[in-house]
Amino acid sequence: MITPASSEESRSAAEIVAAEWSDVLSYGWDRIDPAVPRAAYQHPALRELWPMVSHGVLYLSRCTEWPWTDDVGTAYPLAKGGYRVRRESDNTLLGEVDTMEEAYELIAATLPEGCGPAVDGTPDDL
Repeated sequence: MITPASSEESRSAAEIVAAEWSDVLSYGWDRIDPAVPRAAYQHPALRELWPMVSHGVLYLSRCTEWPWTDDVGTAYPLAKGGYRVRRESDNTLLGEVDTMEEAYELIAATLPEGCGPAVDGTPDDL
């Protein structure tokens, strides 16, 4: 007997990513400065990536399941103000900027070659 797929299985990667962005955009100060995900979400290419928050930092991945990719830049707030933008996959400092808007402009400008919408799966599915 064939059973209908669950609603989770039938959702597209784009729908899964959009739902996660909706959650992340609703987070309060207890999780992250709410302006951070809003700044990232302004960039269409970043909006297509899987967002996650840990220790007050927004991470973006090209896949929706662990282990997430680490080849998209991440903006880390600096104690002195501004942001340090790093790409963990090759331990590259992409730059230091004054504002979170500049940080996410830099991240969008330095996406990996061929970076497209996140896939529903792991890095092996890219």
